This record gives sequence, structure tokens and C-alpha cells, in this order.
Amino acid sequence: MPAFKIDDQEVEFIPGQSVMQAALAADIYIPHLCFHEDFKAHGSCRICLVMQNGRYLSACTIPAVEGMDIINIRDDVQEQRKQLLELLFIEGNHVCPSCEKSGSCSLQSVAEFCGLLSPSLPFMYPNRSVDASHADFLLDFNRCILCELCVRASRDVDGKSVFGISGRGSNAHLVVNSADGKLVSSSFEKTDRAASICPVGVILPKHRGFKVPIGKREFDVTAINERRENDAG
Repeated sequence: MPAFKIDDQEVEFIPGQSVMQAALAADIYIPHLCFHEDFKAHGSCRICLVMQNGRYLSACTIPAVEGMDIINIRDDVQEQRKQLLELLFIEGNHVCPSCEKSGSCSLQSVAEFCGLLSPSLPFMYPNRSVDASHADFLLDFNRCILCELCVRASRDVDGKSVFGISGRGSNAHLVVNSADGKLVSSSFEKTDRAASICPVGVILPKHRGFKVPIGKREFDVTAINERRENDAG
């Protein structure tokens, strides 16, 4: 099989795989948020950036090529990721100690892995709503990181297109595709793939808040860099 290197470790790959896919198949963790093996990658979060020949590239979108020499875990690469993660934190309203998703949140765990403990930039405190209209799920738009996993899951798996992204740049935000913009008015159901795909605390099931005690939460049990991708969600 053809191969390339990630941090001097040889990685075999199947032609057509991305650097991310080959790395995960070899149990090598590359930090990421918007990538999921069930969906086509589009590199929106950029957290999976790696370095090749002095250039930063998204591991989820660049194809693996024989002879590549990829740098994944190094101080300067981690620093770039930390800057991107910091922007995600300050552009939303993330209050980790009181968030139900704390301990099972990919954003929180990736930030810890990359060494970001507290943002240095001022928070923007956007005015975002909470939608509690649905009987089984609550939407807290304050925590959205625009990974579009719920958009892709609803469209590609559920065949419903319940969710979408409206606006551009700093004005981009998650919306519900219904007449009044409410989740209860959409075709969303608790059995949808989109119901369990969110890596942060936007789509939350009702009636079981804070059920899992500290110490037994997802990333308390298995660190994000040790978890198999097909166990996600």
C-alpha cells in the first residue's frame, strides 16, 4: 500500500482517502470539530489544519499522497489551532461550568487537547435565542460553532433539511427551516440522526438534564484523542 508520514510515523492509505481518514484508520488523532466519517468533509472549522512543506492545510480535505511529510503535533501547529478555537469561544456564549454538554463537548475537549484554557480576546456576547418549543428537544443557539453536522445529517441521512445556515461571515447563524423558525413546526423527530450529531450543546434532549455525573461523562472516561471516530455521536 502507498504510505506517507505524520510526525515521522509511516501511515499507509487507500488511494482516495484524505489525510484525516488515513490518520484515523491508523489511530492517529488530528484535532477536528466539523469532520465526521459519515459525511463528506468540507473543512469549515479548520481545526484539523496540519503543515506540509511549510503550508497549513486542512487534513479532512487534502487527499493523501505517497511520500507526503505531514506535521500534526508541534507547538506552532497547536498555536494556530488554539487561535481558531479561541475565536469559536468568543464568538458564541459558551459557559462550560453550567453547560449540560460539559464533559461530553468536543469543543471543550479539543481546546483542552490543544492547550487552550482561557481565551485572551474579549467575548462578543452575541444575542442568540433558545428554542424550547419542541416536546423532546431544546435548541440553544448560543453554543453553535457552525460545524454544519446537523445540517448535513438532516439533509443527507434524515432526508428532511430541518436545519440550515443563514447569513455570512460573523453574521452566519444556524436556523430551523420551518414557517415560523421554530423546531416544533419542523419535521424534526427524536429518532433523527441530526438529533444526536451535535458536538457541542446546541441540540439537547429534554427530561434528562445533567443525568451523567462528573467523572462518568464521555470525555471523562475516554479522552478525545483516544476515542475511535465511529464511536462519536
